[in-house]
Amino acid sequence: MQVEPLSIADVKLITPRRFQDDRGFFSETWSARVWEDAGLEANFVQDNHAYSVAKGVVRGLHFQLQPAAQGKLVRVTRGAILDVAVDIRRGSSTFGRHVSAVLSADNWAQLWVPEGFAHGYITLQPETEVVYKVTFTLPLSIGAYAGMIQRSASTGGFPVMRRPCRRRIASCHCSQRRPTSSEKNRPNALCQFNLCRTSAR
Repeated sequence: MQVEPLSIADVKLITPRRFQDDRGFFSETWSARVWEDAGLEANFVQDNHAYSVAKGVVRGLHFQLQPAAQGKLVRVTRGAILDVAVDIRRGSSTFGRHVSAVLSADNWAQLWVPEGFAHGYITLQPETEVVYKVTFTLPLSIGAYAGMIQRSASTGGFPVMRRPCRRRIASCHCSQRRPTSSEKNRPNALCQFNLCRTSAR
């Protein structure tokens, strides 16, 4: 298993080995021993699985508030994503900067995103499946969740995310602002802003 720091060193690109033969392959995708040898610490408590039908599906950017902050180990079992982590640790020398990596079923790479980072991705292929381990089980309370619009940070790795939400304004609370009274009176009007909270799941 190869562990590489990215330009923000706390974010790691991890590539497990795959042992292939005519039957298929075997891979050890996570190992406590390897993490300890690499100087990484994480107590994973939950696995999540997200399936996206289309290319260009955006999920994020998300982060969790203390005391419910999460570290995430993200990998792709089918398809491909552009995965992005934004440093939101105040006082950090890389505050506001981002790193990104392509994760795919072909390259078998993983991204370790520690606490203190906003995380999100966009699918690069249809029929993409993402599996990720997390270090905290979130309570069923919206107070533990938060998000940010992509262009509010230096997320230059998300160019295709800059497109209108296109949800009906009457049922849409955009991350940039709430609909005006006149907009609410036009129930079929479409949101023109970049990402809607209701679509960022």
